[in-house]
Amino acid sequence: MVSAMSTNAPAHPIRLHRFVRSGHSHRVQLFLSLLGIPVELVDVALDRGAHRSPGFLALNRFGQVPVIEDGEVTLADSNAILVYLAGRHDPAGQWLPRDPVGAARVQVWLSVAAGPLAAGPAAARRAVVFGGAIDPRAVAEADRLLALIDGVLASSRFLVGDRPTIADLAIYTYAAHAPEGGVSLERHEHVRAWLARIEALEGFVPMAPSPIPRTGGGDVSG
Repeated sequence: MVSAMSTNAPAHPIRLHRFVRSGHSHRVQLFLSLLGIPVELVDVALDRGAHRSPGFLALNRFGQVPVIEDGEVTLADSNAILVYLAGRHDPAGQWLPRDPVGAARVQVWLSVAAGPLAAGPAAARRAVVFGGAIDPRAVAEADRLLALIDGVLASSRFLVGDRPTIADLAIYTYAAHAPEGGVSLERHEHVRAWLARIEALEGFVPMAPSPIPRTGGGDVSG
């Protein structure tokens, strides 16, 4: 069983600058919760351009959420943050294997999250939630990716073996919320079972469903 408690918790809550409908933000919030790390949530009003303010750009020059502040460390990019949190606050190496092969296998899925996941399920959801119209190309990309993931999960409980890693967290949110973009999970039974396993982890926190359609704002996530 994977413990929800970090054995190397920070002295003060980690500040997470997020957008509540951002799957990139949620993957970081989810990992902090699974680690049992106290967090201070700071909502960034993307629809009012808060991510372009001088104060926010001083935290992340790319103007994207999420950003964390952990003591003297300020870090942007959701996947980079996952790696950092695993390295600093999970000394047992439960979430990011310390061996080169295991770490490399996790990295493959972080690349998938930044590539096919972003172009497929995330883009399909963004088109509907923030634009109000289904994007057929993104839906097709999402279907292809989910079929591939389903094949992997047919013989593995999690994406990298029998224990959850940050690979699962990098993929989870946009896979779980893919139906918001017009992407069906009906044909992907192993994906659905995997989602349920993630949601059964001690410390799991969901991302609230998005009202559809929603116009304005846009999802500026990284």
